[in-house]
Amino acid sequence: MNALGRRMPCSRSTRRRSPAPPRLTPAVRWAGCLLCWSLAAGMAAAALDLLAAPQAAWWPTVWPLPWYLTGLSVPAWVILRSREKATQEPPGKKTRPDHWGRAA
Repeated sequence: MNALGRRMPCSRSTRRRSPAPPRLTPAVRWAGCLLCWSLAAGMAAAALDLLAAPQAAWWPTVWPLPWYLTGLSVPAWVILRSREKATQEPPGKKTRPDHWGRAA
């Protein structure tokens, strides 16, 4: 038996850490969040424009801005994500099939 809170040698996690540079991962996450939020804001603005038809003079200029931001954030996310994936090791002989069932 082991003492409470003490880790036994066999209880170590077998997950490998990603060798991606630590400075790239937050940038990918930030670009992905920017993409999702700008897409959500664009859909909300389009729905508001369709359903409420705001009469403010500035509205025709402002409502497409989230769509422009979405269009800019898609290539940024794609480039950053592909660079992150390129730094990861491809699965090889080190990947053991007996762990595949455990992940599911």
